Amino acid sequence: MTEAAIIDALLTFLPQQNTAEDDFNRLALAIFAYQFEHNSSYRRFALQRGRTPFTVKHWRAIPAIPITAFKDLTLSCHDIEDVEAVFMTSGTTGTVKGRSYHPTLDVWKCSMTQNFRQRFMAGRERIRMGILFPDNTTLPNSSLAHYLTLAKHTFGTADSAVMLNDNGLDWDRLFAALEQAEASGEPYALLGASYSFVHLLDELQRQGRRFALPEGSRILDTGGFKGQSREIEADDFYNALTHALGVPREQCINMYGMTELSSQFYDNGNVECPSVKSGPHWIRTRVVNPLTGEEVPEGEIGVLVHHDLAHFNSASALLTEDAGVAVEGGFQLLGRVTGADAKGCSLAMAEFLAAAQGAQ
Repeated sequence: MTEAAIIDALLTFLPQQNTAEDDFNRLALAIFAYQFEHNSSYRRFALQRGRTPFTVKHWRAIPAIPITAFKDLTLSCHDIEDVEAVFMTSGTTGTVKGRSYHPTLDVWKCSMTQNFRQRFMAGRERIRMGILFPDNTTLPNSSLAHYLTLAKHTFGTADSAVMLNDNGLDWDRLFAALEQAEASGEPYALLGASYSFVHLLDELQRQGRRFALPEGSRILDTGGFKGQSREIEADDFYNALTHALGVPREQCINMYGMTELSSQFYDNGNVECPSVKSGPHWIRTRVVNPLTGEEVPEGEIGVLVHHDLAHFNSASALLTEDAGVAVEGGFQLLGRVTGADAKGCSLAMAEFLAAAQGAQ
C-alpha cells in the first residue's frame, strides 16, 4: 500500500464503532509491510529478527522497536524535510530528544478526537475548559501542547482558556473561572500535566482556598512530575484534588500517552490506584519479558509493548520502558522499569542499534 492508501485506510478504520480482530490484523500487517519497505533502520532490525511481511502473519509477531531508538535514529517512512509536524520528547537540557515525524496530522487528530470524545467527554458535546499547559503556538514541538489545544478547540466552549501568563499559571484568571463555575452550576473541566495540578494544589493551600465544582465537572491529568514539582503518591494526589476542587475521584481521569505514539490510553477514573488503562480499537498492548520478547502471563509484571496503527510513519510497534501488568479490561501502569527489566530494555536497544546501523 502507498502512504496515501494507508492514510485513507486509517481515516476509515479509526471512526468505526465495531471492528473485528481480523480487521485490526489485516491493517496492522499492511502497515508493517509499508514500514518495512520505507523505513530502512526498521527493515534491517526486522530482518535480523527474521521477520518480514512474508513471514509475519499476525500482529503479535511484528517486531517492536525500543522507545529510546527515537533519540538515536531518524525513524520515518516519509522525507523528514516534508512533514507537517515534528513532535519532540521533553528531555532535560543537554539530553538528546526523541523525534516523531508526522507527514500529516490528519490521522493523529482523528485518533485523538475519536478517543477523547469517548473516554473523557462522557456524552457531552462541549464543556468549559481551563488548560494548565502552554498551547501549540508556544510549544510547537510538544505533542501534549497539540493534544490540549485540539481538546480545547474541538470540545471546549467559547470561554475556555489557557490559564497561563508570563510568570506561569495565571492564578487570578484561574480562580475567577473556578468561582464562576461554582456560581453558575455549569460543569467545568481542568486539563493539564500532572505537575501543573501539584502547583495548583500548593497555591490553593497557600491561599487557604477550596472550591466545590458543579456536578459533572472533570479533571484530566497526564504524565508524571518530571522534576517540575514535588512528587505525590497517586492516592494522595487524587484525594487532594477531590478535597481542593470538589471533583470526585471517579471523575479524575489520567491520560497515558507519549510522543512516540499517535494514540492515548485512559482510565475510567481513579477510585483505586493503580487504575486500569485501556486504548481504542486501533491499538493493542502486550506485556513482555524484554530479554526474550515473550509475553508474560496475565497478572505478572513485565514491560509494556504498544501496537499503535495510527503511528504509521515510523514503526507502529513500540517497546516502552514502562512496567505494567495485564489485567481484565486493560493494563495497570506501574512506573519505569528497574532491575532485570531495565537491563533487558537496554540490551534490546543495543540490538536494535546494531541492526539498524548495519552492524553484525
